[in-house]
Amino acid sequence: MTSVNLSDLDAFMAVARARSFRGAAALRNVSASSLSEALKRLETDLGVRLLNRTTRSVTPTEAGERLLQQLTPALSDIEGALDAAKSLRERPAGTLRLNVPVVVAAVVLPPLVNRFLTRHPGITLEIAASDPFVDVFAAGFDAGIRYEEKLERDMIAVPIGPRTQRYVAAAAPAYLAARGTPRHPRELVNHACIRHRFSSGRSLDWEFERGGKTVKVTTTGPLAASNVEMEIEAAIAGLGIIYTFSEFLAPALARGDLVEILPEWALSFPGPYLYFPSRRHMPAPLRAFVDFIKNERTG
Repeated sequence: MTSVNLSDLDAFMAVARARSFRGAAALRNVSASSLSEALKRLETDLGVRLLNRTTRSVTPTEAGERLLQQLTPALSDIEGALDAAKSLRERPAGTLRLNVPVVVAAVVLPPLVNRFLTRHPGITLEIAASDPFVDVFAAGFDAGIRYEEKLERDMIAVPIGPRTQRYVAAAAPAYLAARGTPRHPRELVNHACIRHRFSSGRSLDWEFERGGKTVKVTTTGPLAASNVEMEIEAAIAGLGIIYTFSEFLAPALARGDLVEILPEWALSFPGPYLYFPSRRHMPAPLRAFVDFIKNERTG
């Protein structure tokens, strides 16, 4: 007996009906490439070509046309059964997979996750913390959390966590006593700076803002790391100035291990969003999480 993925069958039906990968993708709010991959898997599993593809058209083969006719009533029955199951939303169960930035996993999600899982014991939450922007849905995640500038326009976005966040520059008292305290961002070019290195290998310029004026500074220094804890420890040790999320630095600032500098130039920006594709049948765990986040904001 041949084993196939039901979601691949659903993708085949969408493309066969629309006679277009792009048309089906627009209707489903998914990428055309994800539908193409689903078709390739299905044709490989069945060992038969289902769609004829040219640069101008997509049409079912004889085998594809026959499969489409037989699947339509069957998948309608399955959809009805799934709708009935999802009606039990007061007891949602299953796995919810999220892809989130490191800072969100560290400072935004922990209190929310604890309350959510206590309220929904039937749900298992899997969280992957990763800063690079990836196609989270192609990677098998149900939703992602990102900042506004990285959101696709066709995504539904729900605010989550603080609505305003700040980047803060700070240094150890000993460093400032030895090197002086910069009064303007441009003075940082004469200071040792501890930079964050992304997985791509890039270290971004530091951006500051005051009164609508933006200043970008290319910094140098003794350390560029991809681990924020290492960066903070280096700053506490007096190796240089650090510039990162205020939430990361709050404990060291409260202890006096670090001192904030250039506070009037601190960059403020909107907080993160939970995002997911628009679709009629949202998985029950994701629906429960979206409802929970909305209630947290209004409760």
